Amino acid sequence: MQNSKKELILESTTLWDFPTQNYGDKPHGDNKYNGVTPAFIIWNLLQRYTKENDLVVDPMCGSGTTIDVAKELNRKVIGYDLNILRADIIKNDARMLPLQDNTADFVFIDSPYSDNIRYSDDNNCIGKISCENPMFFDELEKVAKEIYRILKPNKVMAWLIGDQWIKKKFTPTGFLLYQRLEKYFETLDIICVTRHNQTSNTNIWHDRARKYNFYLRGFKYLFIMRKNTC
Repeated sequence: MQNSKKELILESTTLWDFPTQNYGDKPHGDNKYNGVTPAFIIWNLLQRYTKENDLVVDPMCGSGTTIDVAKELNRKVIGYDLNILRADIIKNDARMLPLQDNTADFVFIDSPYSDNIRYSDDNNCIGKISCENPMFFDELEKVAKEIYRILKPNKVMAWLIGDQWIKKKFTPTGFLLYQRLEKYFETLDIICVTRHNQTSNTNIWHDRARKYNFYLRGFKYLFIMRKNTC
Protein backbone atom coordinates (compact mmCIF):
# COMPACT_ATOMS: atom_id res chain seq x y z
CA MET A 1 0.00 0.00 0.00
CA GLN A 2 0.96 3.66 -0.01
CA ASN A 3 3.57 4.23 2.71
CA SER A 4 3.88 7.98 2.22
CA LYS A 5 2.99 10.59 -0.34
CA LYS A 6 6.10 9.73 -2.34
CA GLU A 7 6.79 6.06 -1.65
CA LEU A 8 4.64 3.23 -2.96
CA ILE A 9 5.24 -0.34 -1.82
CA LEU A 10 4.19 -3.52 -3.61
CA GLU A 11 1.56 -5.71 -1.97
CA SER A 12 3.14 -8.85 -0.52
CA THR A 13 0.07 -10.94 0.40
CA THR A 14 -3.03 -12.20 -1.41
CA LEU A 15 -5.31 -9.85 0.55
CA TRP A 16 -5.36 -6.33 -0.88
CA ASP A 17 -7.18 -3.57 0.99
CA PHE A 18 -7.34 -0.10 -0.54
CA PRO A 19 -9.62 2.28 1.43
CA THR A 20 -9.47 4.91 -1.35
CA GLN A 21 -9.77 4.61 -5.12
CA ASN A 22 -6.77 6.79 -5.85
CA TYR A 23 -3.18 7.13 -4.70
CA GLY A 24 -0.83 10.09 -4.78
CA ASP A 25 -1.78 13.62 -5.74
CA LYS A 26 -2.87 13.04 -9.36
CA PRO A 27 -6.24 11.50 -10.35
CA HIS A 28 -6.28 8.05 -11.93
CA GLY A 29 -9.66 7.62 -13.57
CA ASP A 30 -12.77 9.09 -11.93
CA ASN A 31 -13.51 8.02 -8.35
CA LYS A 32 -17.19 8.87 -8.88
CA TYR A 33 -17.58 6.44 -11.77
CA ASN A 34 -19.84 3.45 -11.08
CA GLY A 35 -17.70 0.40 -10.43
CA VAL A 36 -14.41 2.33 -10.65
CA THR A 37 -11.25 0.23 -10.19
CA PRO A 38 -8.90 1.10 -7.31
CA ALA A 39 -5.86 2.57 -9.05
CA PHE A 40 -3.40 0.81 -6.76
CA ILE A 41 -4.55 -2.59 -8.07
CA ILE A 42 -3.33 -1.64 -11.52
CA TRP A 43 -0.16 -0.07 -10.14
CA ASN A 44 0.74 -3.33 -8.36
CA LEU A 45 0.03 -5.46 -11.41
CA LEU A 46 2.01 -3.30 -13.81
CA GLN A 47 4.97 -3.17 -11.46
CA ARG A 48 5.08 -6.97 -11.20
CA TYR A 49 4.18 -8.10 -14.71
CA THR A 50 5.31 -5.36 -17.09
CA LYS A 51 8.27 -3.12 -17.84
CA GLU A 52 8.63 0.29 -19.45
CA ASN A 53 7.33 0.55 -23.02
CA ASP A 54 5.31 -2.67 -22.73
CA LEU A 55 1.83 -2.51 -24.27
CA VAL A 56 -0.97 -2.66 -21.71
CA VAL A 57 -4.56 -3.21 -22.91
CA ASP A 58 -7.80 -2.69 -20.98
CA PRO A 59 -10.84 -3.95 -22.94
CA MET A 60 -13.35 -2.38 -20.50
CA CYS A 61 -11.51 0.65 -19.19
CA GLY A 62 -14.46 2.63 -17.79
CA SER A 63 -13.23 6.02 -16.63
CA GLY A 64 -9.64 5.37 -17.75
CA THR A 65 -7.88 4.34 -14.54
CA THR A 66 -5.66 1.84 -16.38
CA ILE A 67 -4.69 4.47 -18.95
CA ASP A 68 -3.64 6.96 -16.28
CA VAL A 69 -1.61 4.48 -14.23
CA ALA A 70 0.07 2.96 -17.30
CA LYS A 71 1.11 6.34 -18.69
CA GLU A 72 2.48 7.36 -15.30
CA LEU A 73 4.64 4.21 -15.32
CA ASN A 74 5.82 4.79 -18.91
CA ARG A 75 3.87 1.91 -20.41
CA LYS A 76 2.16 2.06 -23.76
CA VAL A 77 -1.57 1.65 -23.24
CA ILE A 78 -4.80 1.18 -25.17
CA GLY A 79 -8.17 1.48 -23.45
CA TYR A 80 -11.46 0.37 -24.99
CA ASP A 81 -15.04 0.75 -23.80
CA LEU A 82 -18.58 0.94 -25.15
CA ASN A 83 -19.25 4.01 -23.02
CA ILE A 84 -16.81 6.77 -23.97
CA LEU A 85 -16.01 9.23 -21.19
CA ARG A 86 -12.68 10.54 -22.47
CA ALA A 87 -11.02 11.29 -25.77
CA ASP A 88 -8.23 8.76 -25.17
CA ILE A 89 -10.69 5.86 -24.80
CA ILE A 90 -11.54 4.00 -28.02
CA LYS A 91 -15.16 2.93 -28.50
CA ASN A 92 -15.13 -0.82 -29.01
CA ASP A 93 -16.75 -4.08 -27.89
CA ALA A 94 -14.41 -6.23 -25.79
CA ARG A 95 -15.59 -9.33 -27.68
CA MET A 96 -13.86 -8.12 -30.84
CA LEU A 97 -10.64 -6.27 -30.12
CA PRO A 98 -9.08 -4.44 -33.11
CA LEU A 99 -5.58 -5.74 -32.42
CA GLN A 100 -3.40 -8.32 -34.12
CA ASP A 101 -2.62 -11.67 -32.51
CA ASN A 102 0.19 -11.76 -29.94
CA THR A 103 0.35 -7.98 -29.57
CA ALA A 104 -0.21 -7.13 -25.89
CA ASP A 105 2.28 -7.54 -23.07
CA PHE A 106 -0.39 -7.35 -20.37
CA VAL A 107 -4.19 -7.15 -20.19
CA PHE A 108 -6.23 -5.88 -17.26
CA ILE A 109 -10.01 -6.12 -17.14
CA ASP A 110 -12.56 -5.12 -14.48
CA SER A 111 -15.72 -6.57 -16.01
CA PRO A 112 -19.37 -6.45 -14.95
CA TYR A 113 -20.31 -9.26 -12.59
CA SER A 114 -24.04 -9.02 -13.30
CA ASP A 115 -26.61 -6.41 -14.33
CA ASN A 116 -26.39 -4.59 -11.00
CA ILE A 117 -24.74 -1.44 -12.38
CA ARG A 118 -25.80 0.66 -15.35
CA TYR A 119 -22.59 1.06 -17.30
CA SER A 120 -23.99 2.41 -20.56
CA ASP A 121 -27.06 2.67 -22.78
CA ASP A 122 -25.46 0.46 -25.42
CA ASN A 123 -27.56 -2.65 -25.98
CA ASN A 124 -24.39 -4.67 -26.57
CA CYS A 125 -23.19 -4.05 -23.01
CA ILE A 126 -22.58 -7.35 -21.20
CA GLY A 127 -23.53 -5.54 -17.99
CA LYS A 128 -27.16 -5.66 -19.13
CA ILE A 129 -27.20 -9.46 -18.70
CA SER A 130 -27.79 -11.04 -15.28
CA CYS A 131 -25.16 -13.46 -14.01
CA GLU A 132 -28.06 -15.84 -13.29
CA ASN A 133 -28.31 -16.27 -17.05
CA PRO A 134 -25.69 -18.66 -18.55
CA MET A 135 -25.49 -16.29 -21.52
CA PHE A 136 -23.62 -13.86 -19.26
CA PHE A 137 -20.70 -16.27 -18.96
CA ASP A 138 -20.89 -17.18 -22.64
CA GLU A 139 -20.33 -13.52 -23.49
CA LEU A 140 -17.50 -13.11 -20.97
CA GLU A 141 -15.85 -16.18 -22.44
CA LYS A 142 -15.83 -14.43 -25.82
CA VAL A 143 -13.91 -11.62 -24.14
CA ALA A 144 -11.51 -14.16 -22.62
CA LYS A 145 -10.85 -15.65 -26.07
CA GLU A 146 -9.98 -12.21 -27.42
CA ILE A 147 -7.66 -11.53 -24.51
CA TYR A 148 -5.95 -14.85 -25.18
CA ARG A 149 -5.62 -14.01 -28.88
CA ILE A 150 -4.02 -10.59 -28.41
CA LEU A 151 -1.67 -11.57 -25.57
CA LYS A 152 1.89 -12.48 -26.44
CA PRO A 153 2.95 -16.04 -25.48
CA ASN A 154 3.59 -16.48 -21.74
CA LYS A 155 2.32 -13.00 -20.95
CA VAL A 156 -0.12 -12.23 -18.13
CA MET A 157 -3.65 -10.96 -17.78
CA ALA A 158 -5.58 -10.00 -14.64
CA TRP A 159 -9.38 -10.13 -14.28
CA LEU A 160 -11.25 -8.43 -11.43
CA ILE A 161 -14.77 -9.64 -10.65
CA GLY A 162 -17.19 -10.07 -7.73
CA ASP A 163 -20.01 -12.41 -6.75
CA GLN A 164 -23.71 -11.58 -6.51
CA TRP A 165 -26.25 -11.93 -3.72
CA ILE A 166 -29.66 -10.56 -4.61
CA LYS A 167 -33.24 -11.42 -3.71
CA LYS A 168 -32.14 -14.19 -1.35
CA LYS A 169 -30.07 -15.88 -4.03
CA PHE A 170 -26.28 -16.22 -4.21
CA THR A 171 -24.48 -16.56 -7.54
CA PRO A 172 -20.76 -17.48 -7.38
CA THR A 173 -19.95 -15.28 -10.37
CA GLY A 174 -16.22 -15.41 -9.75
CA PHE A 175 -16.04 -19.21 -9.64
CA LEU A 176 -18.25 -19.58 -12.70
CA LEU A 177 -16.06 -17.20 -14.69
CA TYR A 178 -12.90 -18.89 -13.41
CA GLN A 179 -14.09 -22.20 -14.86
CA ARG A 180 -14.20 -20.54 -18.28
CA LEU A 181 -10.82 -18.82 -17.89
CA GLU A 182 -9.08 -22.10 -17.02
CA LYS A 183 -9.69 -23.25 -20.60
CA TYR A 184 -7.25 -20.63 -21.89
CA PHE A 185 -4.97 -19.51 -19.09
CA GLU A 186 -2.67 -20.93 -16.43
CA THR A 187 -3.35 -19.56 -12.94
CA LEU A 188 -0.48 -17.69 -11.31
CA ASP A 189 -2.42 -16.57 -8.23
CA ILE A 190 -5.78 -15.40 -6.93
CA ILE A 191 -6.05 -12.19 -4.92
CA CYS A 192 -8.93 -11.12 -2.67
CA VAL A 193 -9.54 -7.38 -2.98
CA THR A 194 -11.47 -5.83 -0.11
CA ARG A 195 -14.52 -3.90 -1.24
CA HIS A 196 -15.08 -0.37 0.02
CA ASN A 197 -17.59 2.40 -0.63
CA GLN A 198 -20.37 0.19 -2.00
CA THR A 199 -23.88 1.44 -1.26
CA SER A 200 -24.59 -1.54 1.04
CA ASN A 201 -21.73 -0.60 3.38
CA THR A 202 -24.02 1.15 5.87
CA ASN A 203 -25.25 0.33 9.37
CA ILE A 204 -28.74 -0.32 8.03
CA TRP A 205 -27.50 -2.99 5.60
CA HIS A 206 -25.23 -4.57 8.19
CA ASP A 207 -28.20 -4.83 10.56
CA ARG A 208 -30.31 -6.41 7.79
CA ALA A 209 -27.57 -8.94 7.01
CA ARG A 210 -27.54 -10.09 10.63
CA LYS A 211 -31.31 -10.07 11.01
CA TYR A 212 -32.15 -11.92 7.78
CA ASN A 213 -29.14 -14.25 7.78
CA PHE A 214 -27.18 -13.22 4.69
CA TYR A 215 -23.73 -11.77 4.00
CA LEU A 216 -22.83 -8.50 2.34
CA ARG A 217 -20.21 -8.79 -0.40
CA GLY A 218 -16.87 -8.02 1.24
CA PHE A 219 -14.37 -8.73 -1.53
CA LYS A 220 -13.73 -9.24 -5.22
CA TYR A 221 -11.55 -11.84 -6.91
CA LEU A 222 -8.49 -10.82 -8.86
CA PHE A 223 -7.49 -13.71 -11.11
CA ILE A 224 -3.87 -13.40 -12.27
CA MET A 225 -3.30 -15.78 -15.16
CA ARG A 226 -0.77 -16.48 -17.90
CA LYS A 227 -1.47 -17.29 -21.53
CA ASN A 228 -1.30 -21.05 -21.93
CA THR A 229 0.35 -21.89 -25.26
CA CYS A 230 0.08 -25.70 -24.91
